[in-house]
This record gives sequence, C-alpha cells and structure tokens, in this order.
Amino acid sequence: MIFSRSRASRIPASTPANGGGEGRPRHVAIIMDGNGRWAKARHLPRIAGHRAGADAVRRTLRAASKFGIECVTLYAFSSENWKRPEQEVADLTGLMKQFISAELDEMHRNNIRLRIIGDHRAFEPEAAAMVDAAVARTAKNDGFTLAVALNYGAQDELARAMRSLGEQVKAGALDPATIQPALISAQLDTADLPPLDLLIRTSGEQRLSNFLLWQAAYAELYFTDTLWPDFDETSLAGALASFGQRERRFGGL
Repeated sequence: MIFSRSRASRIPASTPANGGGEGRPRHVAIIMDGNGRWAKARHLPRIAGHRAGADAVRRTLRAASKFGIECVTLYAFSSENWKRPEQEVADLTGLMKQFISAELDEMHRNNIRLRIIGDHRAFEPEAAAMVDAAVARTAKNDGFTLAVALNYGAQDELARAMRSLGEQVKAGALDPATIQPALISAQLDTADLPPLDLLIRTSGEQRLSNFLLWQAAYAELYFTDTLWPDFDETSLAGALASFGQRERRFGGL
C-alpha cells in the first residue's frame, strides 16, 4: 500500500531569516531516472529495474505524505519514451496497469487525488481507460495530490497552450496585449496544481529532459547520484533539508 492512515512525524520546517530557508515545499516534482542502470549493475533485465522503481514510487509517496507535502508530480513516461523498444514500452504499460489495480482503492480511501499531465490516451485502450477511471474516481478527493506525467513533454505542452491562446485571439475573444505569464500558466496541464517548489532528479544526470520547463522557472533543483530504485524516505528527507537551506528571492534581494 502507498499510504498509511497513521501519519508519522514530519520534517521540521525551517524558519526563514533574512530571506533564507524556505522550509517545506508544497509541490515536489521528480524525474525518476536510473532504473535501467540499477538493473544492469545487478545483471538483471530492464523490467526488473522498472519493478524496483515502482517500489521506490510507493516508498517516496508514503514519505511525501508523511512530510506534509501537498503535491508530488512524477515523470513516469515522456513523449520521447516511445522511441524505446516495443517490449519495454509494453512492460512499462503493464506496470502502470498493475500499479493502478493494486493502489487505487487505498489511494481513494486516503483522500488522494490522481491527476494526469500529458496525453495518456496515446497508450493502448485498456490502459488509457484504467487511467481515466482512476482519475474520475479520485477527482473529488482533496488531500494529497499525485500528478503523473504520461506521454508528457514540456515543449508539446507549451505548444498546445500557445495554440489555444492563438485560437482565442483568432476568434476575437482575447486581446494579444493582455497575454501575461499567469494567463499562459492557466493554459498548462498543471493549471490546478500548486506552484512547483522543488524538482528532484535521480541517477546523477543534471538536465530537465523536457519536463515542466515553464513551471520550473523558479523551482529549486536538486540532483542526486542515487539511482531511482534506491530512492527512499532518507533520500527525500535529504532533498527537503537542502531545499530548507535555499534562499528563494524570485529576482529580488
């Protein structure tokens, strides 16, 4: 099970001083990288790494809920991941279906809302229908939010937002002079999520890989050498402790 009804102790919030530590983030996003390398180091097939990665998702979401984070967004399948071998895509799709089947009831009982960013309907019909049903079932829950990026790419997201605004301008419903960053944000897949505070990437890579490019404009970035299947509560606590020491000026002094 992902979540427990009992809530363990949370990390202490840092006390800002002179523009210093921000304390606990509301919204954390994670690029879950390193499943393949984890499996390779153990002479296992890649699917074994993905299964271990699913276990890391469960651990991390339990920890995030325990630490009082409001929203976690996971980069589960990028729009570029279709370039991977068909068997690996099929394995990942199967794991997604297994995860929903195993965890949905528990998520709903614990007032968890599932959100999807990207276009999950590109997956095979059964998987897409399971995602739709899970989103619909949890839509009215108002506790912790789990957002999952499926067939997501930030550049595509921005292009879709621009097309939407362009159509409104073309129809005469929108004056181009009134387009401001807040209006663009409202067109994005994440419009109803809290502003992104912290973006974590595992496995030692230090790039965003087309993930939440607009939303990460003022997010704190945290890179760790830990491979995703090894990520756990202690790993998340380390990232949150680092966030608590950051000075977030948003362009000011």
